[in-house]
Amino acid sequence: METKNEKKYKILIADDSEMNRSILADMLEEEYEILEAENGLEAVTILKSRETEISLLLLDIVMPEMDGFEVLAMMNKYHWIENIPVIMISAENSASHVERAYELGVTDYISRPFDAIVVHRRVVNTILLYAKQKKLVGMVSDQIYEKEKRSSLMIDILSHIVEFRNGESGLHVLHIHTITEVLLQHLVQKTKKYPLSHADISMISTASALHDIGKIAIPEEILNKPGRLTKEEFEVIKRHSEVGASMLKELPFRQDEPLVKTAYEICRWHHERYDGKGYPDGLAGEEIPISAQIVAFADVYDALTSERVYKRSFSHEVAVEMILNGECGAFNPLVLECLLETADTIQEELEVNSHGRNSRKEMRNVAEEMMRHEELSASERTLRLLEHEREKYRFFASMSKEIQFEYTSDPSMITFSEWGAAQLGVKEMIMDPLEDEQLLAVAGAEQIETLARMLKATTPEEPVIQYQCMLQAGREKRWHRVISRATWSSDETPCFLGAIGKVVDIHEEHLQMINLEHMASHDSLTGLLNHASARKTIQERMTVRPGKKYALIILDLDHFKNANDQRGHVFGDQLLKFMSGKLRQCVREGDLAARVGGDEFMVFLEYRGGLEQLVDRIFRSLLGEYNGFQISVSMGVAKSGPLAGSYDELLYCADRALYSAKNAGRGQYCFYQESMKDMFSVISPIEEKEEKKED
Repeated sequence: METKNEKKYKILIADDSEMNRSILADMLEEEYEILEAENGLEAVTILKSRETEISLLLLDIVMPEMDGFEVLAMMNKYHWIENIPVIMISAENSASHVERAYELGVTDYISRPFDAIVVHRRVVNTILLYAKQKKLVGMVSDQIYEKEKRSSLMIDILSHIVEFRNGESGLHVLHIHTITEVLLQHLVQKTKKYPLSHADISMISTASALHDIGKIAIPEEILNKPGRLTKEEFEVIKRHSEVGASMLKELPFRQDEPLVKTAYEICRWHHERYDGKGYPDGLAGEEIPISAQIVAFADVYDALTSERVYKRSFSHEVAVEMILNGECGAFNPLVLECLLETADTIQEELEVNSHGRNSRKEMRNVAEEMMRHEELSASERTLRLLEHEREKYRFFASMSKEIQFEYTSDPSMITFSEWGAAQLGVKEMIMDPLEDEQLLAVAGAEQIETLARMLKATTPEEPVIQYQCMLQAGREKRWHRVISRATWSSDETPCFLGAIGKVVDIHEEHLQMINLEHMASHDSLTGLLNHASARKTIQERMTVRPGKKYALIILDLDHFKNANDQRGHVFGDQLLKFMSGKLRQCVREGDLAARVGGDEFMVFLEYRGGLEQLVDRIFRSLLGEYNGFQISVSMGVAKSGPLAGSYDELLYCADRALYSAKNAGRGQYCFYQESMKDMFSVISPIEEKEEKKED
């Protein structure tokens, strides 16, 4: 009988018939916890989110959206089939169906109509069989753990004797072990150049404890000298690598043990340098075993960050910077890349692992690897999931109060963090994002498709993208930045698997940037476009629509100098603001108005029919008075055509036409004629200075 404290095994029943699901649930729910899926797609969704909890899948063949065979194909693709047994229960009992089911990895096949006792017995047998296999893996890992613990204890005792003579903290060996393990684990993920297994990494990390064993033969007065060593003393210190290697080489037993061979490599060559300037043998590059390269790096890092009799300790950040700057010797570029990518992890691991050594999780990894080599069906799924979770943890480690998500391409599914889903008002798990109405209301199909294209255009070498978009967050649309990292398979030809990422609200930052851009492109007094921005906009329009009719008007406020002289510059500024307001009112939508000089303004427009009527309307709209000052303007007009095909030519012609209008007595407008080409410019000295700066 089950006690209250016993945890029930979970069984997932996937069948489109509610009656069939109900019959099976009634048979099994007393002993097992039952989960249900009404089609294959829902079954895959549950498997993905709860795969480590499910002990058995009871699967029908004929289902909507995704049939049983497609579910099995998905389970094979993601290696779920290796740890989740499947019993196929179906009315389809032809030989071809049964054969295909077994080829796809089912444990058993039961035909309908079925006998309740038979189903119950087969379910119990299958769950017990898989439970025993998992228990076997656990037992092997426990045995390895205990053996490793005893071996590590002896090595720790020996290493501590060396450290005790050397006056070190006692944590140096543990730090070397931790750093070595972190770097090697990252290195084998980063490159296939060094084909190290979990067992290899564990062995190298253990052997690293013996790197300085040769110091046992170095006089204490030299080891613990607080001041700078003499040349002769340094030569004595350097002997420790050869002495340690000799001690291991002269062991009367176990010379062929991989641990002894690895410890020898580390002892002898952990002071070699990648550029060949190390000791004792002057090895360079890949002549130095990777075990010695990594331990050498770990030794340097811990020496920098630890207090010694002859130096103070440096911070983690300073130590990393010194190593990257080459102040501590030459290292393998790949190892330096690993440092950059794991610097935060190393610091965290050193803080966490200051009082322990090999964990049972590490030993379980080794055990599973051994079981695979012995052709037992221990799955790689756990290792793959652990690594995937570690990658996600690193990426999200520094984030808080941000919308975090994970996307998988096959099946197409997006999962939001709980906080993120609440912020957006969507479900945490969404199948087929482009079909989900809630998500489409938040982001829009076009933006989702753009983001998907950008992610698929990444590469395993450059997987990170950024994308700015508007999202409906609550009752308002706000600007957000999406930062995402694409995930790729480790196949020879990598396949796009999906992405992880975050969405950050940048609305205020975006508005501030828009405001800065507006300030850079507009005149601070009048709010109109400045000349530089107007020139750029006009040139773009004329380039994009070259066959259209354009006109450029340069206008000047008559007697503006009198207004400044008689009423003061404050009044003059107010008058210019008033004029800019009138100018905005009299131009059409699509026309462009700008301030180009002291009291000069510009209007650029596109026209189809009579231009003179447009010009006359603008001219008369600007006349009037402001606080007793009679407003009069002079205008020069130039049309695009043979004489003015570019912006600069239009400006030249309009400027000469303005001079003609002022020369004729002011208070009027003139169209440019070829006879005006030798007239003077009217644009103010302020504008001329700006023109020179731009040129």
